[in-house]
Amino acid sequence: MQQLNFPPFKFKLRSLNNRQEIYDPVRHKYIALTPEEWVRQHLIAYLTEIKGYPVSLIGVEKQLVLNKQLKRFDLVVFKRNASPLLLVECKAPGIGITEKAFDQAARYNMLLKADYFFISNGLEHYTCRIDYESKQYIFIEDIPAFDEVRNLIV
Repeated sequence: MQQLNFPPFKFKLRSLNNRQEIYDPVRHKYIALTPEEWVRQHLIAYLTEIKGYPVSLIGVEKQLVLNKQLKRFDLVVFKRNASPLLLVECKAPGIGITEKAFDQAARYNMLLKADYFFISNGLEHYTCRIDYESKQYIFIEDIPAFDEVRNLIV
């Protein structure tokens, strides 16, 4: 798989029936290793190993209904009260981060009401804090560490 713009992480990989798989520590199972999954697993490792988020607060590929259509989000970090703190949208490395990708994350977040969202194709990363009073997102340097938002995770 392609080298991504993340620190190096160790992953559990296996080949099964001529298919590469990667172990997902959130779902506790091996998943087909697609380019998007490669990005998603790097983000899970980044959130847990670098930013200090507990695996127990992360949801992967959950579904929601948006305009009567079933949609799925890539990752959500939840607060202890089960409300969303961070929405993460993953794209494969070959997919550019466009205004359409931001709009998709923003639409999902209208339902979820997460405090932050993060969009990445593994090479480019964008982090935003949502200001619901002014109804805009504000670009920030990086995903806040768990210790920085611990007071939000009640």
